[in-house]
Amino acid sequence: MALSIDDIIIGLRAGNRGSLARAITIVENSGQGTDAILRQISDSLGRATVVGFTGAPGAGKSTLVDAFVKELRKRKKSVGVIAVDPSSPISGGAVLGDRIRMSDHATDDKVFVRSLASRGHLGGLSRSASHVIDVMDAFGKDFIVLETVGAGQSEVEVADIADVKIVVCAPGLGDDVQAIKAGILEIADILVVNKADNPLAERTARQLEARTTGENTKKISVLKTIALDGIGVDILTDKIETIALLARSELKGKDRPRKLLKTAALEYLTSLLDDKSNTRFDELAEKLVRGETTFEQAALEVLKLASK
Repeated sequence: MALSIDDIIIGLRAGNRGSLARAITIVENSGQGTDAILRQISDSLGRATVVGFTGAPGAGKSTLVDAFVKELRKRKKSVGVIAVDPSSPISGGAVLGDRIRMSDHATDDKVFVRSLASRGHLGGLSRSASHVIDVMDAFGKDFIVLETVGAGQSEVEVADIADVKIVVCAPGLGDDVQAIKAGILEIADILVVNKADNPLAERTARQLEARTTGENTKKISVLKTIALDGIGVDILTDKIETIALLARSELKGKDRPRKLLKTAALEYLTSLLDDKSNTRFDELAEKLVRGETTFEQAALEVLKLASK
């Protein structure tokens, strides 16, 4: 028999993993009951530390995330992992590669791993990812780890969700470091050169340090790890906890709710604009084509419609 939303919430607050899985499935697919779940857990948000891992494919993000989770468990922290995988062009579902790679945690009831499909979302995050974070937060996870699909500089969207942002780099970036402009490097709190046993790792670390040092540049820590062997992961974890603690003391808990509010507002507007039955937006589009209004004026009209 299907559980009611109230039953799911009761189970979620009681630490029932089945209720957690059901709640995630509902909010991931924006199913019936999504609004009710998000409303009922709103008073339990902002306690978890959200750590985002991003970077180009081949840098070893998944291996590093796996090693980071193991280090957190050594420290007796409960962990939720959200791996945003590329969507299947046929089914639209996630490839689930990261969940397979993290099978070592399958028997640990303090680790919950969920793969989400990116569904073509250019920022590397599915729209539902922030809601899944909320559910895991309300469940009582100490840390929520978000790994993006690794599509490149478009992954700056992770900055709007994560408390601590990690950009994982592969050794031997060479001239590519000089080509990196505003974008993925500038969102980072920590740059990690993984596969540090590679002879090119030291040079890459120096290049990154030079790229992120200057009067008008935010100082970003550059660390080296060998994720396969767990080397350097303890130092990375110490740094993440320090940054998270500092951020919480400076922002006094307001940053996370503001980010959630921003995300919710943007998603609400997107759902309105995607509504094919709303002829008012068609009328605005036709006025734009005829040159009878500007995009700025039309956008203001959209906001007025959204407030009704």
